[in-house]
Amino acid sequence: MQRRAKLTSKGQITVPRDIRRLLGIRAGDSLVFERDGTGARVRPLRFESPFAKYRGIGNPGIGSGRQAVIRWVRQLRGR
Repeated sequence: MQRRAKLTSKGQITVPRDIRRLLGIRAGDSLVFERDGTGARVRPLRFESPFAKYRGIGNPGIGSGRQAVIRWVRQLRGR
């Protein structure tokens, strides 16, 4: 996929919509520009997993983390 964007006098670009969707970015997200052997790469800067918001969605009543799961299994077994 190849798309064009113009650089403004302030050094800003508008990332095309299909590229934003491909990268999974929205307004306010950060991008990282990395130099590679032939040019530069752009990737989203992620501080947490994009799946973090789904963590625990299928396990109501069970906290997150190993200790919470162990505690839940012990309660389930009656210990």
